[in-house]
Amino acid sequence: MISDDTIFALSSGAPPAAIAIMRISGPAAFDILLGLSGRVPTPRRASVCSLRSPETQEILDEALVLVFPGPDTATGEDLVELHLHGGRAVVRAVENAIASFPGARRAEAGEFTRRAFASARMDLNEAEGLADLLAAETEWQRRAAAKMFGGAFSTAIDEYRQEVLRLSAFTEAELDFSDEGDVDAQNNSDVINGSAELRQKISLLLASPPAEKLKDGLRVVLAGPPNSGKSTLLNALVGRDAAIVSDIAGTTRDMIEVPVAVEGVALVFTDTAGLRDDSADVIERIGIDRSHAAMAQADIVLWLGPEGEGPSHANLIEIAAKCDIMVNDEKSADAMKVSAQTGAGTAELLHIVAARAKTLLPPPDQFAINARQRTYLEDAAIALSACSDSTDWLIIAENLRQARLALDALTGRAHTEDLLDNIFGKFCVGK
Repeated sequence: MISDDTIFALSSGAPPAAIAIMRISGPAAFDILLGLSGRVPTPRRASVCSLRSPETQEILDEALVLVFPGPDTATGEDLVELHLHGGRAVVRAVENAIASFPGARRAEAGEFTRRAFASARMDLNEAEGLADLLAAETEWQRRAAAKMFGGAFSTAIDEYRQEVLRLSAFTEAELDFSDEGDVDAQNNSDVINGSAELRQKISLLLASPPAEKLKDGLRVVLAGPPNSGKSTLLNALVGRDAAIVSDIAGTTRDMIEVPVAVEGVALVFTDTAGLRDDSADVIERIGIDRSHAAMAQADIVLWLGPEGEGPSHANLIEIAAKCDIMVNDEKSADAMKVSAQTGAGTAELLHIVAARAKTLLPPPDQFAINARQRTYLEDAAIALSACSDSTDWLIIAENLRQARLALDALTGRAHTEDLLDNIFGKFCVGK
């Protein structure tokens, strides 16, 4: 729950640093600044202030101060930013001074953003977009998160909600006035067709690649028989010795996963145990079973075995490894020829893998929906489908209400505290 406390936290990186930004938000923010510096500068104009201990009047720091009166602020409350010198002792002294004021306390994880949500400065989708933006490690992730944080998805959902309200108005008119002859006879087809069209729009969103692939990385599995060069190729692709390389068959007993970013796309390269049917080693057999499971769950498979003997997979790339010694010269011209020893073909292979991966991800100029958002969209689509299949106005009205509730839950108009705790608890302290 959001309280009336005034919260504060360091919003920049951990000290030491050149500058440390301390944020104070809440009803006592300006009073705290007055107690620290003896004045409240002109709003939204940077001012240099001497910050003093409220107990001893000792100077703690010379800081650049910014004042933002609510409600037109990031949190919707009075907000103060103190741009301090970024030493640990300076930050600690200012934090202790702020904490000494009545009603002031250190912020919890994500509490600044949660207050922004409570003040209607952003909805849940924009908040999740901000969390993804803060966590983004690749350009593809950054662009998708920026779209979500910028409100592109929320704008679309609001349009869907307005359409549901419009269809609900027609439905209520049928229920209330149909026997008075004042209702347009076209309402029936308008509601049926409108529900179907809206369900189709939502279905297109649901058909898009999930955000989890974008954030967690697409799984690229290297597979093939023992001594086909999987581990050596993995090391060459990720640029370090992540897997043990040996001429002894069956060296790799378990999966080795290495996350990397290639051309702005997050990938997880996975080395697997060599596939063979004649192993009597119980541990190796377990590794082989895991190899089959990994291939089944892979987004892309790099097959280093005999051509045509790899798994049936929509995104299988035939690899002619060890091309420097012509071990796989029996593979066709369509196979990627690489040599981890000389580096031949590895850069081209990475480019091909990245290009294939991009076809499996949401386009970089679009938002990507996560599991929570997908669940509510599915609920709305089911309710709208039921509207199209019914001729009973009471049933149609109830299904339109269910669709609206699903869309409201999507943006946070309807929510539970547990849901908010889960979403905002993922933020760092100070955001």
